[in-house]
Amino acid sequence: MFGDLFEEDFSFISNNHCGKGKKSKPRDSEPPAPRDFTNLSGIKNQGGTCYLNSLLQTLLFTPEFRGNALFSLGPEELGSLDDSSKPDAKVRIIPLQLQRLFAQLLLLDQQAASTTDLTESFGWNSHEEMRQHDVQELNRILFSALETSLVGTSGHDLIKRLYHGIVVNQIVCKECKNISERQEDYLDLTVAVKGVAGLEEALWNMYVEEEYFENENLYRCGACDKLVEASKSAKLRKLPPFLTISLLRFNFDFEKCERYKETSCYTFPIQINLRPFCEQTEMDDSEYMYELFSVIIHKGGCYGGHYHVYIRDVDELGNWQLQEEEDRLIEDTALRDNENAKEVENPLVVLKGILTEEESKQIPVDQLGQKLLEKKGMSWNKKYRKQYGALRKYLQNHPQVFQFSPDENKVGLKEKHKLLFKSDSQGQGLQSPPQKNDVQWNSEKNPTRLRGSSAGCHWFDLNDSKVQPIKEEDIEKQFQGKESAYMLFYRKSQLKRPPEARGNPRYQIPEHLLNEMNAANTELQKKRAECDSANNGIDLHLHLSSCYKFHNGALHPSLTWKESVVDLTIDRRKTLGDLRQSVFQMLESWEGDMILSIAKPLPAGLHLYQILDGDELTLDGIGLADGADIFVWNGKEVGGTKVMTGTDHEPVVINVLRLAEYNEGGKGQHFTESQHVFSSSTKLGDLRRALAPSGGIILKNGSGPDKEAKNWEVFLEEDMKETVKGVGLTDGCSVLILDSHDQSFVNVSSGNLTAFTYDISWLQVKNFCRTQDEEKHVKITATIETVMSDIKMKAIRELQLEEELVNDSCLRPLSGNGKLLSPVPEDYTVKEAELKMGSLLGLCHGKAPTSTQLFLYFIVGSDQTASPEMEIVVEETASVKE
Repeated sequence: MFGDLFEEDFSFISNNHCGKGKKSKPRDSEPPAPRDFTNLSGIKNQGGTCYLNSLLQTLLFTPEFRGNALFSLGPEELGSLDDSSKPDAKVRIIPLQLQRLFAQLLLLDQQAASTTDLTESFGWNSHEEMRQHDVQELNRILFSALETSLVGTSGHDLIKRLYHGIVVNQIVCKECKNISERQEDYLDLTVAVKGVAGLEEALWNMYVEEEYFENENLYRCGACDKLVEASKSAKLRKLPPFLTISLLRFNFDFEKCERYKETSCYTFPIQINLRPFCEQTEMDDSEYMYELFSVIIHKGGCYGGHYHVYIRDVDELGNWQLQEEEDRLIEDTALRDNENAKEVENPLVVLKGILTEEESKQIPVDQLGQKLLEKKGMSWNKKYRKQYGALRKYLQNHPQVFQFSPDENKVGLKEKHKLLFKSDSQGQGLQSPPQKNDVQWNSEKNPTRLRGSSAGCHWFDLNDSKVQPIKEEDIEKQFQGKESAYMLFYRKSQLKRPPEARGNPRYQIPEHLLNEMNAANTELQKKRAECDSANNGIDLHLHLSSCYKFHNGALHPSLTWKESVVDLTIDRRKTLGDLRQSVFQMLESWEGDMILSIAKPLPAGLHLYQILDGDELTLDGIGLADGADIFVWNGKEVGGTKVMTGTDHEPVVINVLRLAEYNEGGKGQHFTESQHVFSSSTKLGDLRRALAPSGGIILKNGSGPDKEAKNWEVFLEEDMKETVKGVGLTDGCSVLILDSHDQSFVNVSSGNLTAFTYDISWLQVKNFCRTQDEEKHVKITATIETVMSDIKMKAIRELQLEEELVNDSCLRPLSGNGKLLSPVPEDYTVKEAELKMGSLLGLCHGKAPTSTQLFLYFIVGSDQTASPEMEIVVEETASVKE
């Protein structure tokens, strides 16, 4: 059931290849999450190992097992995991992996540790890990494996010293008073649940009540050598320092022939006196007193479920604070703030109050900041930094009140400023003044006294990776139901922890493990910093005003784009002031005011938007995104030219079309095209005066720049007061300027073109005439009635080719795969040539066929793939032979 967990007893000096010697597993890209506010580490569930996790946490929070026993065994006795792959090395894997896991749980800053290395030392495979087992059985098996692993070391009796007890069974003859006894060792006491009200009743039935042999059921006495009346009883002869009690929750129903879980109420005390159940009762009461410190809980039925554990933090390693208590205390603090604002808002009073509650003389400065956050619900930086500066600086400025340690890492109050404390009624030390609901802010130093338990110990629920504080009364919820107590762990009340162990997770951990955990924490911090930087770093493009000039309505780099832009990576959580400081450091020669404005590259050039303001705001808070463009300038002008900013002044690139003065080819209309830039705030009247100073009308392509133009709308006289932005002109929109002699095309009353209804768009022409030069593209304005000879003439001019090519060139459409198709007759219109607007044409050598000629492809030979394809132009009337 537990793989090879027993097998180590055949060779307790293991040579297995595991631990550090095994092949490393691929690491996750992101480092594990740090511990939460409890400062305690959970354990990852490997798929069904919650029972193992609960038991391991119980052993971890048994300081005498963890420190006095396990950590006292050094490498000279156990060997080293580094040597586990060496054939002759004597390495005891299980205790070494347990040591390492406990060190990780105590010191490694991660939310949950992994038990993979430990379970591999057991010999478990992935199938074994996925199976859920019984935690009571695992407890016995794990102790047995540990005992076997430690044979021959100083820890050979570790389990026996801490957990072994003795039960004695006695039969007393009523006639000769002879006592026959048999004693048994126990690791745990198994007690009945069915029909029993609680633990004390179960122990009473087992170790106080006597069973009688009488009537027909007599006992054969060895001394009398006959059947006699007798009484049988059992007593606890020896009590271990740690008492483990297993509850028989699972029973068998013989009528139904099935197992079931006993969910009835079963009480157990926080403290228990075992004197009534012991053989020897003459010792002091303290010898029999035990305190509950762990409750393993099973949730579910007899065929499956989930385990988690309630544990009392004996060494006060965790931070205990309940959320509802925290919220209530914050509310109370806010109420007191309102009643006595001046006193509370004074940081001197607040800091003195925190330090007087500390039993230790001095605490780390960063811990003081954390306690302030807990106390006030707001950090020093948010509440006081603006008025009083940094916390450390504030403390240093008040040497009459605060005293630093020699290394200046810790701070405390000078003697005359310490508050007086009152002893409690028992005289067991000094306590800080009581707080509401008996809950302290910092449980590590000022623990709450809980009913029926030692002062200073709080309870936590450790549920695999999750750790959360609980109240002691929450244990009562586990008396009954489907989620109920399954194993109880008590410790002798006499066991006291040394002061140096209190709140000190490093206590008794061997040096080599301390070094390993320190190195691991350093690596974790490095990875988290890298991950944090990667997740929060943003790249900004800084445009420097000294490298720009303003013309044609927008900003343009004086040099190349690369030389005008500086890239800066910065953490998005930093403030605008930090960004400004970084820019100042980059530009050492900057003089005067520095204004940072959001910029955006537009088709017309770079345009500026809002000014970034509020140096105390974070970059994330002001919405600065990764890849943002920032313009660095004086906020007024660039190169002596005033620059208008904002969306109302965005530059817009408009395509301006005019009817040509001549029309080559005799068919269709020919246009000239030019691009102009106007501000979005420009009045349409000003645009008309700029484009048609001698008068005329303006029409807008009503279908937008990306669609085939069907309609042209006339801008009416009342539109002239509107802005470019107001009438919907955006980048790429086309306008048509008609002078007075062209206005006969327009029906002014309807606002549409009448005689002229052609679509205006483009054809693309690619140069195939110069094979040695780079092939060039040009866009030629055309309508469906434009003649192909006009398109060819304009393409030759745009491509700056020789005029002689007019008589020795033709336009050939290109197919989707780039093949040149049959040349288009030059007297055809775009419509007659069946060309779509936007089509790609090739300008090639050779004459286009006339309307009476055919263009043919042919190959010579029988192999179509190997023979080159050739072209020929023939008359339609030519015979095949010709």
